[in-house]
Amino acid sequence: MGMSVIISAAEAEDAEQILKLQYLGYQPEAELYGDWAIKPLTQSLESLRAELAERHFLVARLGDEVVGTVRGHVDEDGVARIGRLVVHPRMQRHGLGGRLLDALERRLAEEGPVSGYRLFTGHRSLGNLRLYARQGYRQTRVEQVDNRLSLVHLEKPVAPALAATA
Repeated sequence: MGMSVIISAAEAEDAEQILKLQYLGYQPEAELYGDWAIKPLTQSLESLRAELAERHFLVARLGDEVVGTVRGHVDEDGVARIGRLVVHPRMQRHGLGGRLLDALERRLAEEGPVSGYRLFTGHRSLGNLRLYARQGYRQTRVEQVDNRLSLVHLEKPVAPALAATA
């Protein structure tokens, strides 16, 4: 009998697995940009634990293994900021990234009024850009960080509540 992937809130004891997954998941990004000092690869366990206490983290579990994660928070202007969506390489291209993103959007909307969702990715991260476009995100601006990297900023409006039909 196969196991299902379950998405739930991350627990403090998930920190090590999240960090390991983040490190594994960002290796291709580091290679793509020729930069092995990107923040996801240099984040310490202590820093991740502190962030885990302050932000919303979701994990996707296959049994006891964390195979996906995403984090976010709602800022003082009501904008939901989403970051570090990571899916284990063997679990990619099965819709798990979209499921995690949807789940986090719902979770953040429960926190209070959300005026929109924002995230960013590197300009060469074509798989990420395709995923975000499928999820309803649209490019708002491009920020050149250096000669190797430009960040593509994307935003998704809040979906209007569906009118109830009688």
